[in-house]
Amino acid sequence: MKKLVSTLGMAKEEWLQYRKRGIGGSDAGAICGLNPYRTAMEVYQEKISDDIDDLDNEAMRQGREFEEYVARRFTELSGKKVRRANAMFCHEKYPFMLADVDRLIVGENAGLECKTASPYMADKWKDGNIPLSYQLQCHHYMAVCNTDAWYIAVLIFGREFKFCKIERDEEIIADLIRVEKNFWENHVLSRKMPSPDGSKIADSVIAEYYNRAESTIIPLTGFNEKLKRRQELQELIGKMDTEKRFIEQKLKVFMGTAEEAENEQYRVTWKNIQSNRLDEKRLKVEKPEVYQEFLRQNNSRRLVIKAA
Repeated sequence: MKKLVSTLGMAKEEWLQYRKRGIGGSDAGAICGLNPYRTAMEVYQEKISDDIDDLDNEAMRQGREFEEYVARRFTELSGKKVRRANAMFCHEKYPFMLADVDRLIVGENAGLECKTASPYMADKWKDGNIPLSYQLQCHHYMAVCNTDAWYIAVLIFGREFKFCKIERDEEIIADLIRVEKNFWENHVLSRKMPSPDGSKIADSVIAEYYNRAESTIIPLTGFNEKLKRRQELQELIGKMDTEKRFIEQKLKVFMGTAEEAENEQYRVTWKNIQSNRLDEKRLKVEKPEVYQEFLRQNNSRRLVIKAA
């Protein structure tokens, strides 16, 4: 492995900038379509964008805060010492493959990935199972750091702590390198977006690519079955949305004026919320000059589908 840069004392914004230089371990599963929370399109947009998106949430923060605890518990149970790398590494042959690892194992050619999980996700770790996205993350690190194995430890909040060892699999690593190389060279570097995946980020990327319509008409070929299926889905979604609202309405009637209801499986809150909204209609009528001053024109395209 090759040390790209020291991360000791590095500002988070600078660290995020370095992440844009290649594909990290947490990107691997998304690129392969095996991450339930991120898509290849989202990774693509992050890499080509000049913006530094410091996305964060409570789960991510807890993951960072408990990383030290997970590493310490791993040492207690396994008897293996670990150390921080304090560096971002890159692959010797494929420098776009990056690794900012949680820990390295002292005296062993291996590393450690620290995870936290909600009790609701405990079944994903049952009987020695490891989510596929995390398996690929560990193999990505093995490829970059040229290690023989990688350990993964998980704290399932309030329930248990477990760890296991993932042995190096050359076939998986070869496939992973092929997929990542194709993604980096044929999508990120060439600025060619991946195939649409149905995500909201895909909507925004497509809108950015094709932001202006030209007065042309082209033959619509190869879409009849897809458009028929879209119509069926639209009708189904309407029925499901009505059923969802019906359940919520029954729940509200059951709760009445109560703010909270709970049982062994669910916790429901129906709290008072106060929000302020701008009355655009009134502003337009009573203060048209102010309305015009702050009016912002937005150019977009509207997709309309009608039966012939």
